[in-house]
Amino acid sequence: KTWPRLTLSKRTATMPTRLHKNRKKRGRVSAGHGRIGKHRCHPAGRGNAGGQHHNRINMDKYHPGYFGKVGMRHFHKLKNHSHCPIINLDKLWTLVGEEKRLECAKDTSKAPVIDLTDFGIFKLLGKGQLPKQPVVVKARFISKLAERKIKEVGGACLLTA
Repeated sequence: KTWPRLTLSKRTATMPTRLHKNRKKRGRVSAGHGRIGKHRCHPAGRGNAGGQHHNRINMDKYHPGYFGKVGMRHFHKLKNHSHCPIINLDKLWTLVGEEKRLECAKDTSKAPVIDLTDFGIFKLLGKGQLPKQPVVVKARFISKLAERKIKEVGGACLLTA
């Protein structure tokens, strides 16, 4: 049996009437929806209606914690005060570029200065390893681990306001 191609109309893809499931139900009084319960429009209400009333079992079972509040309110929260972009040590040299790093590796008597605030980064964290060449890092915040690792390779940390 070959199935006809679906044609796209302006609203949806239309299927020929003879292929609709309802064709088999013609003449059967309630068309598969039962005589007693009846097929009505929105018997439980539209959308999330009754979540705390007649549909409570469903909400409690499948959506626990949907209703209610958590935590404290913070009036007039200014997100600028907590703005603190971070970077880890293993990504530190990507700011400058690999060519610059290799150029600085030739002469270890001079250490390059990387000012993180120029890149819009405030805090330096200590994940990862640094290449064995000195570097001077200027940042607003530097973690203890990052500071220790920078000093191990012969570098220095400078805090800026």
